[in-house]
Amino acid sequence: MITAIVLIGADIHQIPETAQAVADIPGVTEVYSCAGDVDLIAKVRVRDHDQIADVVTGKINRLPGVKRSATHIAFRSYSSSEVEGGFSIGDE
Repeated sequence: MITAIVLIGADIHQIPETAQAVADIPGVTEVYSCAGDVDLIAKVRVRDHDQIADVVTGKINRLPGVKRSATHIAFRSYSSSEVEGGFSIGDE
């Protein structure tokens, strides 16, 4: 599976509706509303790169409340135990 993180700038008057519309797209597993430089963050999990293009450019970017997006493809994921283990090398 390929994981992509999509940072979405949305119309501030439509954030809840846009978030729900993004969440309803097949391949989108999670959507977060947040403070900062972006309004929404979506996690996309699909089988191949063509599906990322379909989900992001074919569906997310075409939603009325979406003003802009930036997509980041994940290479590897780490769980909290793996990260903690990496920093505890040599600690007793």
